[in-house]
Amino acid sequence: MRHPIALVDAFADRPFRGNPAAVLLLDAPLPEGAMQDVAAEMAQAETAFAVACADGGWDLRWFTPTTEVPFCGHATLACAHLLHEEGRAQGIVAFHTARMGVLRVGVEAGGYALDLPRLDPEPLGLAAVAALAPGATEAFRSFENLFAVLPSETDVRAFAPDLAAIAALGSQGLCVTAPGEASDMASRYFAPGAGIPEDAVTGSIHATLAPFWAARLGRDRLTAVQASRRGGRLGCHVTRDRVILTGRAVTTLRGHIEVPG
Repeated sequence: MRHPIALVDAFADRPFRGNPAAVLLLDAPLPEGAMQDVAAEMAQAETAFAVACADGGWDLRWFTPTTEVPFCGHATLACAHLLHEEGRAQGIVAFHTARMGVLRVGVEAGGYALDLPRLDPEPLGLAAVAALAPGATEAFRSFENLFAVLPSETDVRAFAPDLAAIAALGSQGLCVTAPGEASDMASRYFAPGAGIPEDAVTGSIHATLAPFWAARLGRDRLTAVQASRRGGRLGCHVTRDRVILTGRAVTTLRGHIEVPG
């Protein structure tokens, strides 16, 4: 069957920045194998599949080129952007997910507000990241990632990942972070075991980074930069149990994809 598909740069204010996600807006679910095949064909960090629900929300799943993932922020924002752009949504869009509950995306001046669960950091000993991030001063984790704190944003930008060693973590990824120079925090994120050597801008890691740096800085509103080659900037608001990320999105490509079956 032939399905519309779009490529959206999330956390970007112009094309070819931020993090691209392929998005399919569907009336009925595709078979899981077909979704994985489409994601492999698109070769983006994530391809999002959103199926319209009777309650006006959308069932949402995310696939990397090699596997389904339990949590993805930028592709959720990309879905909401496409829905608003096509006139299929107004105001807040509710996305139903299997692992993360309901994720909501609203429209605000100059972009979108992505409402994520707050995933507080779990402290780790430095031994957990010593071989992966030499020079780290602290370590912590979330349910799906390891985090290593480096001394400065310069160290984050210069970080040379051992992708083979990180891939040995399996689906778990590694985030390196430090105080920002022109922002409150800087980071980079690597998940080669999930088919993502380096992610351009990762919404989901900020559900943990934002509470970590908010506690350090004594503020609940922060700015963040992800220092990948494409780069991206995010606003972060930490509440008692949620993290609200703000950013823009740009659609760069529209077309159709033939899905067997």
